[in-house]
Amino acid sequence: MNASNALATRLRGIDWETVGLPIVLVALFVFFAIQAPNFAEISNFANVARQVAVLGLIATAQTMVILTAGIDLSVGSVVALASVLAAMGLRDGNPWAGIAMALAAGLAVGLVNGLIIGFTAVTPFIVTLGMLSIVSGTALTLTNGDPIFQLPDSWFFGLGIGFLGPVPIPVVIALVWFALFWLVLYRTKFGTHVYAVGGNKNAASLAGIPVARVQLSVYLLSGLSAALGGIILSARVRSGQPLLGQGLELETVAAVVIGGTSLFGGRGRLMGTIYGVLLVGIVRNGLDLLGVSTFIQRIVIGAATILAVLLTVLREGGRNR
Repeated sequence: MNASNALATRLRGIDWETVGLPIVLVALFVFFAIQAPNFAEISNFANVARQVAVLGLIATAQTMVILTAGIDLSVGSVVALASVLAAMGLRDGNPWAGIAMALAAGLAVGLVNGLIIGFTAVTPFIVTLGMLSIVSGTALTLTNGDPIFQLPDSWFFGLGIGFLGPVPIPVVIALVWFALFWLVLYRTKFGTHVYAVGGNKNAASLAGIPVARVQLSVYLLSGLSAALGGIILSARVRSGQPLLGQGLELETVAAVVIGGTSLFGGRGRLMGTIYGVLLVGIVRNGLDLLGVSTFIQRIVIGAATILAVLLTVLREGGRNR
């Protein structure tokens, strides 16, 4: 018992997001640079950045959701629905209409999630799990389960494969999105309310914070972010994919938790999420270059997520909240 308490005390003294994660990232970088010669090439860095851009964009909003002690498991299916709607608009010769439909769908899903979670006693896990199935089924129904191929040439594809100078456009979009969320979370009263709701929902309500509205807002932002991610991925694969984004909900949660945000809510930072996103991206890319199966990669990411949650519990003194 004493040894366990001593370990928990030491873990609580470590600033994981500021110290621990950067050290792990550097160690991973050195390891893969030695084991996979192509890993350290500039072209591979651009590839990694493009791969993690959408994950980072969605994980940024997922961070805000988890900070309120919630979770959004519907983001992967929203990505698929947004991809299908964007492709349908492009197929009909109006990419702007496709983008508008995709973003509106993301907001609609976020609205339903937020209303049920904010104004009823149903837990976020159940609501968003059910929404995952509903939205996924909608995307499959719209396409009869078939991808939408042979889309006409358009500026739209630049959103996924284009560059702004030397920087991939998806990375630019993700950085702008992150900057906006950072300003909202750390420079507005709303950001303070997000932390307060996650820290103690009842106390926040007694303090006059509109808890339900805060929860509604974060799920709206999560749905919008997932839709934007679906648009970018659709542009990247040049098609509408009703199965696009499968597993992305778990990857975003993994990145957020690995980045140090507590699943209990009220604790975490956006910068930690970026570190978590980079860690997931580096591990996936490095293992790909080493020829490791994607099945093994899923095991590694899952194990890292469990370890991150365990560290969170130990840092918080093992409290059952």
